[in-house]
Amino acid sequence: MSINRRFFLKSSGIALAGFGLMQSAPSFLERIALADGKAGSGRRKTLITIFQRGAVDGLNMVVPHGDKNYYSLRPTLAVPQPKQGNESALDLDGFFGLHPSLGVLKPLWDAKRLAIVDAVGSPDNTRSHFDAQDYMESATPGVKSTRDGWLNRYLQSNPDTKATPFRAVSMTQNLPRTLQGRAPAVAISNLSDFTIQAGTSSASLQGGFESIYAQGVNDVLQGTGKETFEAVNYLKKINPAQFKPENGAQYPRNQFGNALLQISQLIKAGVGLEVAFTDTPGLNWDTHFNQGNSRGQLANLLLQFGAGLNALVTDLGKHMDDVVILTMSEFGRTVRENGTRGTDHGHANAMFVIGNSVGGGKVYGDWPGLGGDQLYEGRDLALTTDFRDIFAEVAQKHLGSTKMDKVFPGYATSTSKYRGVI
Repeated sequence: MSINRRFFLKSSGIALAGFGLMQSAPSFLERIALADGKAGSGRRKTLITIFQRGAVDGLNMVVPHGDKNYYSLRPTLAVPQPKQGNESALDLDGFFGLHPSLGVLKPLWDAKRLAIVDAVGSPDNTRSHFDAQDYMESATPGVKSTRDGWLNRYLQSNPDTKATPFRAVSMTQNLPRTLQGRAPAVAISNLSDFTIQAGTSSASLQGGFESIYAQGVNDVLQGTGKETFEAVNYLKKINPAQFKPENGAQYPRNQFGNALLQISQLIKAGVGLEVAFTDTPGLNWDTHFNQGNSRGQLANLLLQFGAGLNALVTDLGKHMDDVVILTMSEFGRTVRENGTRGTDHGHANAMFVIGNSVGGGKVYGDWPGLGGDQLYEGRDLALTTDFRDIFAEVAQKHLGSTKMDKVFPGYATSTSKYRGVI
């Protein structure tokens, strides 16, 4: 058969990174029980990161209704102040409110399971989606030469001899920047289709997969194929297609909802998931035109986003004791609405932190104000929190990382300011 290992890795229906490092690791199936903490190491913690690509308008997602400038700068886009009908902001603390489309998240706030960080983002001033996303995923703002992502550096700095091939999973077509690097990670677009695929060679690969990887004893990838083959078969046994959400959870019937449902599936299956990633496929947050206020384009996007988050939390139930969900977007949008009733690329934004262990019911970060002399470059919400400080807080307090200098090279993280988020 004229196919080699490199071709398989490039052509497979799954995307792998760094599995050569697992050459001497014990069998995947032998590690399933260990990975979930059943060998006395404590329950496994899981971090779910969700990237709102396209730059969500954080000022309408988390409404600063206590700042009068918000209303003067957005005559058609501003969400009405609380208690002015069904389309008004849902008050959180007397100053901030949730967009009404995110009403399903208000009970999480009331139960102190949802925390918000506002005026957060990258200190780099780029307004390029590509560069800003790259900087946030690598966690080295302004530095394009960084080879790995911050989540991969976390995995590298916290090696786990009991790790399974599912320690780090992205529910995307390709491995995202944040998980690229030397540590093992896998991208899966659909658990039900998690099979060996290599174009016209699929049939022969399916039958001869193990024998291909058994060749070349000295090959650094030897052993990797067997691990992945076992992972494929294990997922078949848990029958992803038959998975039913629990506790009455109803995921949105779209790609985003499906990705969240499958992350829940992996957590419940006990396959050793520690770091999960997804973005929001099909949800375009780049609202330059006809953005809307309580209704319209952004409102519809937030409705799906909130429904997905609520379904995930509801479905996981008690598993949320050991899970933290962190949302992010590459930058915010202009405070002042533009001439086409939309918003343009801005600066600081808002993040959600969700979990049973978070210090919820509070908006963290210093509010800079929306007055003319308070805006960044005279147009944007100013940055008061570097996103790396929040990433570090989650990595330390939730995942137990102690090597911040390895995870965030060249940056002295300041988590004390956000003590209580986790």
